[in-house]
Amino acid sequence: MRRLSFSDELVGFWAERHLCTVTTLRADGTPHVVPMGVVLDPRSGQAWAITSRHSAKVRNILAAGDAAHVAVCQVDGRRWSTLEGTVRVLTEAPDVQEAERRYAARYKVPRENPDRVALRITLTGLLGNVR
Repeated sequence: MRRLSFSDELVGFWAERHLCTVTTLRADGTPHVVPMGVVLDPRSGQAWAITSRHSAKVRNILAAGDAAHVAVCQVDGRRWSTLEGTVRVLTEAPDVQEAERRYAARYKVPRENPDRVALRITLTGLLGNVR
């Protein structure tokens, strides 16, 4: 897999406080699109998010197994960027805490949620006019 390169402009855009849309695929192949906060880690080529283990997106990801892919899109006026990649649901406390720490740095400290899981996206593609 080729290593993606992230411009300073793209990294700056993904550090701004914007909600994103996250697209997963249902079992029948139709898209499921929801808003959520996502944090880019350009050093590792990954992105992180937090969500409830009972959410539809988690069910979609788990049903797809190792083939689970997501697209994360962020829009601000005419500026937009989409991150594409494979995604894993992480349930271990250290992984969830790491995702919460990253989320808090970009957005705000998340509310308490005992059913929280982390999503770790290994990025495979970039689209947009902010690259």
